[in-house]
Amino acid sequence: MSTYQVPLADMRFALFDVLDAETAFQRLGYTDATRDVLDAVLEEGARFTSTVLAPLNAIGDREGCKLDRETGAVTTPPGFKQAYAQYVEGGWPGLTSPSEFGGQGLPHAAGVPLKEMIDAANLSWGNFPLLSHGATEALLHYGEAWQQEVFLKPLVEGRWTGTMCLTEPHCGSDLGLLKTRAEPQPDGSYAISGTKIFITAGEHDLTDNIVHLVLARLPDAPAGSKGISLFVVPKHRVDRDGNIGEANAVRCGSLEHKMGIHGSATCVMNFDGAQGYLVGKPHKGLAAMFVMMNTARLAVGLQGLGLSDRALQNALRYSRERLQMRSLSGPKYPDKPADPIIVHPDVRRMLLTCKALVEGGRLMGYDAALQVDIATHAEDAAEREQADALLGFVTPIVKACLTEWGVECTYHALQCFGGHGYIAEHGMEQLARDARITTLYEGTTGIQALDLLGRKVMQTQGAGLKVFLERITRFCDEQADHPALADLLGPLREKAAQWQELTMQIGRRASANAEEIGAASYDYLMYSGYVALAYWWARSVAASEASSQSASFKAAKRETARFYFARILPRTQAHAAAMVSGADNLTALDADAF
Repeated sequence: MSTYQVPLADMRFALFDVLDAETAFQRLGYTDATRDVLDAVLEEGARFTSTVLAPLNAIGDREGCKLDRETGAVTTPPGFKQAYAQYVEGGWPGLTSPSEFGGQGLPHAAGVPLKEMIDAANLSWGNFPLLSHGATEALLHYGEAWQQEVFLKPLVEGRWTGTMCLTEPHCGSDLGLLKTRAEPQPDGSYAISGTKIFITAGEHDLTDNIVHLVLARLPDAPAGSKGISLFVVPKHRVDRDGNIGEANAVRCGSLEHKMGIHGSATCVMNFDGAQGYLVGKPHKGLAAMFVMMNTARLAVGLQGLGLSDRALQNALRYSRERLQMRSLSGPKYPDKPADPIIVHPDVRRMLLTCKALVEGGRLMGYDAALQVDIATHAEDAAEREQADALLGFVTPIVKACLTEWGVECTYHALQCFGGHGYIAEHGMEQLARDARITTLYEGTTGIQALDLLGRKVMQTQGAGLKVFLERITRFCDEQADHPALADLLGPLREKAAQWQELTMQIGRRASANAEEIGAASYDYLMYSGYVALAYWWARSVAASEASSQSASFKAAKRETARFYFARILPRTQAHAAAMVSGADNLTALDADAF
């Protein structure tokens, strides 16, 4: 069975030494977000996730969720409901929610380490409260005052959970095709009818009510994505005064049988004239839904990170214990019958790859969350605008790269176990299966790639990219004489310049052939992720050298950065070559000739 120990030392390093989050929080007006408070959150979060959630991970995978087909009720795996009650009792659901709705009012970035802990400890369980935060954000931005009063408080307290109902059997990423209908009613509500699929936590026994945020069409809706509205549809009817009534006409029709995340309820939800209320303006539902979606995309990126770290921890432990063969340069442990496999270069390659992607990815994910706080609370309008541009740019990178690297890391870690990784006993195959979904839901890697290159770069004239490139240039100038960075800054500058040139080159090609965007998007996304990670590793080394961390900690950062620049950053060369090869090698073959 796999185990999980929260990496508190590296989480603190990321937050306080690299990002200087405490100073940023105070500057943004989060006066309660002191180092003492944040340390207490980390310590208690570590206790809850490692002792309560982690032991339920294998149980959830083995037992799964159960559907009563007569009633449509879903029962979660043994222990999940009790764990959720402890989660609510500890005040965790409202950690970063506004105090006026019962939350603790801490910055968004302060909740990110807890999110990583939850996902590493028990991803399936973490999916039940996952979308409550997104629902909260959508209602905060677009909900009427009474909707905020009635729905936000129980969501923030954790007494209710939220969902995001977009996908239908015939439409996934192309929401313009959706058919769910919303008919106006005399009392000002709407009757929602249609079927939604792949609804995470659409039905469960953890709370008494579930708040569904549903995309649907009004009778006068224009065709396509411009005719989509957003509705709040509770599992049990709720009136404008917050009184709970009878069961609403919404029911779980079936549970999906999945490759992984067995303990998470992935539901087909049938709405049969269910009572709902319009959120925001008619036909403007996508704007509100994107608030939820972008929050969820960052959250799913953290899922990939959490699974990667847990997999690495277990592979590292096993590699130190498993004795097989001798080192090619001579015995390293002559008193033992064989050397532990961690002495072998190829095992080290896999472990160092995971370490580099996990620790660098942690900085990438945490910084994105910090940009959320800056974009929302900075006093200076220019700073807010810059943070918003940067956040929009890095969100698809965080979501796609941390999840793609999650698949890579869980498979590397499984490989370290050899045949023992393939069987269920050690729990590694569950981590690999669970990781695979993270590249798919909340927008596949391909969708993230199109969003990055098509929307966040081409449509904005590279606004967010410019901010990131300015970051790199400023850092390189400031650290130009730092001896520990002597071998890192040159390659980083070169990659930043190439990043800009590739972007301009793709833009010129796309002006003549629109297919160039789709043809280059995946490689552009991954290229961007690797260059961004190089920046974070350079910053990591600089921060560790300036910190009070131990000599061994600093050495580990330096050597891992050296490994990253030498063995992983060169992946950008293949992605660059693919990008500039053009669209023709993808489009020339007739579809019937495949």
